[in-house]
Amino acid sequence: MGEIVVVYELDNPMAKRSSLGIAAGEQRPVRKLHAAPSAPGEPSATGPRTLCGKDTFAMQTACWKPSEHPGAPWYPVQYASVVCSDCDAVIET
Repeated sequence: MGEIVVVYELDNPMAKRSSLGIAAGEQRPVRKLHAAPSAPGEPSATGPRTLCGKDTFAMQTACWKPSEHPGAPWYPVQYASVVCSDCDAVIET
């Protein structure tokens, strides 16, 4: 397998919360963290599907690059609770 790209599957935009002063769509929590193979010839670009088969079109690419963190998990540890178990299983094999 080539380079792995980490991508965020984001929740739908939040409704405006006047008490916090956050405009609608500005804050979108991460629903799931996925891994995707890189696009052919472009190691920093995401391929069309995650390792679990989801379309990456609407996902946001993370700055985290597993190849830059040897010995660490493939994902940023602050997102461990939302890691896609199917993507994780593919990487572990």
